[in-house]
Amino acid sequence: MPTRRPVRTALAAAGVALLATAVAGCGDSGGLQGAGATPTAVSPVKLWPDLRPASSPAWPYDEGSAQTVKGVTVPGDDLRRVDPVAVVGAEIASGSADYGAKGAYHETANRMKECAAGGGGARCPLLKAYYRDLTGDGRDELTLGFRLYPTNQTALRVYTVEQHKLVQVLEDNDAIIGVELAGRTVIVRSPAGISGYEYRTTWAWDPQQKAMVFSRDEFLRTGKARHTHTPAPSASATPAASASASAR
Repeated sequence: MPTRRPVRTALAAAGVALLATAVAGCGDSGGLQGAGATPTAVSPVKLWPDLRPASSPAWPYDEGSAQTVKGVTVPGDDLRRVDPVAVVGAEIASGSADYGAKGAYHETANRMKECAAGGGGARCPLLKAYYRDLTGDGRDELTLGFRLYPTNQTALRVYTVEQHKLVQVLEDNDAIIGVELAGRTVIVRSPAGISGYEYRTTWAWDPQQKAMVFSRDEFLRTGKARHTHTPAPSASATPAASASASAR
């Protein structure tokens, strides 16, 4: 921010003054030494300036949407008083074919019948509910997750309250490594097809769309890649040489 620049300048000047005082107090100990040549800054080069701009996006990124949840009330507009089991049950009862007898997530619908009030139970697919203000209105939103059996995916949902009604403002199904709430954003970590890497997708509140919208997607290195096969022996090695080496 512009208002902080004078403060940073003053602190930098104070640091230089302290350094000068320290050097003067210690006497000449050899002076300052250069750290080497500084690389020359290179400005970005715009490629193909005459290229015709695309008129439509190449990939249909999810821009976020909000929808009212039917059949679930919010006592006192307090999401902590809403039963998460009832919220997921309302989604299953909405008529989505995914939860039908032949749907992709049919087992989730069956297991939800075994959830205790508020969640819990050995076979209950519902995960722990979390509450945090993600919209900036001073009230906590409800973040839910539940497993989408028989697949390895997890459903991520965020709910808020608008005009005394429960409104879903984020819907995402993915193979999830982990989910983080950072400030007013939701960060989803998903496995990548390349070993040692992962995807991180960030969702943030958009006051115009009144929904959590896709804001950032990253492909990040997380560690050393794992080898999935044992290296074959060298073609130049003879049986006799191999036997001699194993005998040592």
